[in-house]
Amino acid sequence: MSEKTISLTNMFPEILKFQNDIRAKYATENKTAKKGQILFVGSSLMEIFPIEKMQHDKNIGLDKVIYNRGVRATTTADLLDHIDTLIFDLEPSKIFINIGSNDIGFNIPEDIYLTNYDNILHQIKTKLPDTVVYVMAYYPINTVDDFGEEKSEHDRLYEHRSNELLEMANTKIKQLAKKNGYEFINVNAGLTDSNGNLRKELTFDGAHMLPNGYEIVLANMKKYLQ
Repeated sequence: MSEKTISLTNMFPEILKFQNDIRAKYATENKTAKKGQILFVGSSLMEIFPIEKMQHDKNIGLDKVIYNRGVRATTTADLLDHIDTLIFDLEPSKIFINIGSNDIGFNIPEDIYLTNYDNILHQIKTKLPDTVVYVMAYYPINTVDDFGEEKSEHDRLYEHRSNELLEMANTKIKQLAKKNGYEFINVNAGLTDSNGNLRKELTFDGAHMLPNGYEIVLANMKKYLQ
């Protein structure tokens, strides 16, 4: 495996079975999925976005189906390795992508994950030239409130995660989006407190949102979903 394909599964092989199981589930579902629909793709921050349930339960005024192909612990390298299952097999007309926060959190060198991200966008541009792609800004996090975890667990999770790092990364991926002819969108309005942290009531661990957080995100996304 080359340097550019460093992934979390190399460092934590115990997560590989779960990832393989969910990707196998997606591959099966792809066989009967409609082409030309809307795709959400990324890591756990996308996987736990209950967008399919929201579309079923709420009238959000769409004539297309939204498919969620998020996989927890996924890095840019993992997405590249499984890009057919997670993107191309669906031939979507519109893609919302949120990937790279695990690369940042696991301290994967910036040049590696940005190269991977650029490669992902370039492949989409080449294989799906008519597809609209929205590159999503990273969600804010909360490293200051107590969510009941042990200090060692907290320190490990946030050793390389901060809102400052995510904001710096947003600047870089915005440039990648522009380079590939795609729109960078920030749908985070209403998620933060007065100090710029993810509001405590919207998250269960400071990094991952509860459904009420995703309700806010969905409201901000609606103009792009139409």
